[in-house]
Amino acid sequence: MLELKNISKIFPGVKALDDVSLSFQKGEIHALMGENGAGKSTLIKIITGIYHPDMGGVYLDGKKVEMRSYRDAVEHEISMVSQEIQIIPDATVAENIVLDRIDKFRKGIRVDWKAINQTAKVYLDMVGLSISPEEKIQHLTAAQKQLIQIAKALSAQAQYILLDEPTSSLTTYESNNLIRLVKDLKKKGVGVIFVSHKIEEVLDLCDVVSVLRDGKYVGTKSCKGITRQEIVKMMIGREEEAEHMGFLDIGDEVVLEVKHAVAYGKTRDISFQLKKGEILGFYGLVGSGRTELARVITGIDKLDSGEVLVRGQKAHIHSVQDSMEKYRIGYVTENRKEEGLILDFSVGDNLTITVWSQILDKFRKIQTSEEKKIVSFMVDKMKVKTPTAETKVGSLSGGNQQKVSIGKWLAANCDILIIDEPTVGVDVGAKKYIHELICSLAKEEGKSIILISSDMPEMITLARRILVFKDQKVVGEIDGLNDKEHSYEEVSMEIGKLMA
Repeated sequence: MLELKNISKIFPGVKALDDVSLSFQKGEIHALMGENGAGKSTLIKIITGIYHPDMGGVYLDGKKVEMRSYRDAVEHEISMVSQEIQIIPDATVAENIVLDRIDKFRKGIRVDWKAINQTAKVYLDMVGLSISPEEKIQHLTAAQKQLIQIAKALSAQAQYILLDEPTSSLTTYESNNLIRLVKDLKKKGVGVIFVSHKIEEVLDLCDVVSVLRDGKYVGTKSCKGITRQEIVKMMIGREEEAEHMGFLDIGDEVVLEVKHAVAYGKTRDISFQLKKGEILGFYGLVGSGRTELARVITGIDKLDSGEVLVRGQKAHIHSVQDSMEKYRIGYVTENRKEEGLILDFSVGDNLTITVWSQILDKFRKIQTSEEKKIVSFMVDKMKVKTPTAETKVGSLSGGNQQKVSIGKWLAANCDILIIDEPTVGVDVGAKKYIHELICSLAKEEGKSIILISSDMPEMITLARRILVFKDQKVVGEIDGLNDKEHSYEEVSMEIGKLMA
């Protein structure tokens, strides 16, 4: 048994954990849930020796253990897969997988690279990755890097594995493969601590769920028989509200039109129109062409044939800078940690990076007074919870990072926003706020929004028209969602038929 007894952790101005006691069993999949800032990440870092508790202790099979570093955790057969992708880009796949125990592959002063590659291949096969162990990791996708982190944790042959939002970067196929792996680990007697914001995923996979709120332990319940509403109430202290987001006054003005867009290997002959004040949904599986089309529109990837028209004029977009500065189109990427934000930069820098060129003085230096005004306004508008504007954005919770990722495009006063997976990896409270924000941008500010999401309830709640993607093309359109007449069940069934 892994036990946490009376754990408290205080940071300057914040009590991150307050007298938390919790236990985890071998052969059990134990979910750990709570809103962003509830203390989940702090608790995980204490278990793995990254943080040290100010009070209380960690116990293994009844004996108190001192975790002074992550290496100590590995020595005690505890391994972690972080939500943030933590790899060495210039190293090979195999080197990253055996990194924590590479000394075990030494023969005298030499390293047995053949054994390292063979070992890595075993765990690559286990997570379903068909890549060479000798390939450099920097060229891989975010999903592949996440699976390599999981392979690394498996290779440690730990008795307890902590998975922090492990499916947030994965496709449906990859997620299903991971869930199969987790169930196999349970059969082998491994204890799995599973941190996720996806309540349905937790209910399907886990045996028990423990909830933290504001740094305090709320309770532990069996996943058998508990409802989504009960978990949400434990997390936020009240019932979850699900409601139609209101009627949008969508006119006839077309602000963006795509005609017969072809990008080889990405999109196949796609045409659509986006109207002023509309929220247009792109729904489909990862790889279906929805994100690929967004990247073509914003100039990240090349358009091989077809055309893009902005406000009736043919657009020539060759970069994200073109799309923003020439056509006032912003793109909130699905991969905020690698593409949407500069994690080592401050909150303020990330919020104003899109407008630096607009606030230069005659000496080409940024006017700090103007910058501070913009930062103060956007932090307030987006309700970003941060100690100061100088705080590194990488230290914020996932929900607050996402608010900054959206906020930088609002600072640039973009009229057209493409928002890709707006609430991936955020808690129910932040999710509700982001939904309200997206709706108000269209309703009150007349922004035109393309919403890309794998979350069907999110799509049906927000979109007033949905394009369904499959095999890199649009296979159907669902209209008439600007009122409350269509039920969730009706719309989801129609989407399912189009994707079949």
